[in-house]
Amino acid sequence: MRILLLEDNDINRQLLSEYLIYLGYQVLALPDGCNLFQALSDFQPQLILLDLKLPGIDGYTILEQIQQSSDWHQVPVIVVSAFAFKADQQRAINLGARRYFVKPVKLPQLKEAIQEELNRGRA
Repeated sequence: MRILLLEDNDINRQLLSEYLIYLGYQVLALPDGCNLFQALSDFQPQLILLDLKLPGIDGYTILEQIQQSSDWHQVPVIVVSAFAFKADQQRAINLGARRYFVKPVKLPQLKEAIQEELNRGRA
């Protein structure tokens, strides 16, 4: 199973990548969303982990673009963000995110959410 990770913080990106690889996933980790659709096309992820605060383009805009894409709107997006306000969470969910985790994320909960979303996609 392939997961696309969009996270601008180098340490967070590396740690989360290593954890997901340890769990057996193929991971493409990007520091921004600049080449998002090329990455989607080349990597064909089954799930996207998305930070909302990215350089150049924010996660909300990325969510909108994914939802408007006939090729990618069905790919589940899980937001992992430092934005803890309910309004941020609601906005992300309204834009198509399936789940929302506030950093620092509890890895067992994230692992479970990823497995549930991937299993849902196979059902």
